[in-house]
Amino acid sequence: MAKVKIQPGALAGTVNVPSSKSMGHREIICAALAQGTSVIDNISMSDDINATLRCLNALGVQTELMAGRFNGRSAVKIYGTGTVNATGAVCDCGESGSTLRFLLPLGALCGAPVTFSGAGRLGERPLKPYYDIFEEQGVKYAPAQGLPVTVEGRLQSGMFQLPGNVSSQFVSGLLFALPLLEGDSQIVITTPLESQSYIDLTLSALAKYGIKVTNNNYQSFIIKGGQRYQSGNADVEGDWSQAAFWLVAGCLNGKITCGGADSTSLQGDRVVKDILLRMGGNITQADGGLAAAKSSLHGTVIDAADCPDIIPVLTVAAAVAEGTTKIINAGRLRIKECDRLHAIAAELNKLGADVTEEAESLVINGRPQGLTGGRVSVWNDHRIAMSMAVASTVCAGPVIIEGSESVKKSYPTFWQDFALLGGKLDQGEEL
Repeated sequence: MAKVKIQPGALAGTVNVPSSKSMGHREIICAALAQGTSVIDNISMSDDINATLRCLNALGVQTELMAGRFNGRSAVKIYGTGTVNATGAVCDCGESGSTLRFLLPLGALCGAPVTFSGAGRLGERPLKPYYDIFEEQGVKYAPAQGLPVTVEGRLQSGMFQLPGNVSSQFVSGLLFALPLLEGDSQIVITTPLESQSYIDLTLSALAKYGIKVTNNNYQSFIIKGGQRYQSGNADVEGDWSQAAFWLVAGCLNGKITCGGADSTSLQGDRVVKDILLRMGGNITQADGGLAAAKSSLHGTVIDAADCPDIIPVLTVAAAVAEGTTKIINAGRLRIKECDRLHAIAAELNKLGADVTEEAESLVINGRPQGLTGGRVSVWNDHRIAMSMAVASTVCAGPVIIEGSESVKKSYPTFWQDFALLGGKLDQGEEL
């Protein structure tokens, strides 16, 4: 297991955030389903994006990695065939929940066995909303729990009922597949829809590739059958969930200009800017992006329902803010790469924070004097690892982070960027 040892200190400089993993998945899938060749540029080649490309290859779509037009970023040429076609395919999803949930309905279009495998905690993450639909339609799947799972059959058009409070990824997965069916379909959301912004990302990607969906106030979606995805070229926008780490780091102990985060983005994680401003964060518009500088933060209430990915690093900000912060509607963080509510509370407390874990919330009593330092584990979770790195900037002593390689899941160059901003770190197995 790789480790990093970070000496506390301020960070300063400019960093360009990776491209959005969320939009990268969506652009690649839409291009794969189009008839013709597309080029998707400005892709940060994380483990999760590689998983989606690997699975699309298994489903009969050819892709070619190219040098991109943006410094240090890749482009992917995708030779779309208008559908997916595979017999006996094995789709290795790695640890990517997006890959699994987006592509499982496409596997159910093939009419032949398609197996989806995965690693880490992926096999523990819920798939029941799909399995309920498969049972209703006679699509075979086995086993009923865990991975690998093999699906066989043909999804039929019609009405699909989905809960809105498990994961928006189920809605997105069906939205990718249903336009390819002959008949019209309707998705009905049976419980309040969380992570609505992720549905907006899916709808925007579908529209870009020529697919029309009628959105009835997020309570139902009408999808005409017989549609065809249209090929095209696209640049993937910057990732607000990754910008969050640098914005928090700047507010805690630094002066960081964060480039590549578009304020007009549909990404729900863009709310990190508003939350930090509400906490007293010194965030301003600057040439090349947003500038975050050392701030006197104070506690607030943070609703996690539409921005679960930025909660770990916002918990770090709250840990050294004046007063108390409560993070609410955060129960779904327990079914991510790890139980993120438990992990962030446990590891921050090792560093001297005062975080109390509740069933679906966290209560953080801020310690403006800073944290102590120590040795922490990241629970094989990229967002916990990066949050611990941000926390190190306000510690009195060094922080040793075990499992530092986990950042490859979404942000492979995180440690290089941390060092470029002046972070003092040593990497190795023996720390």
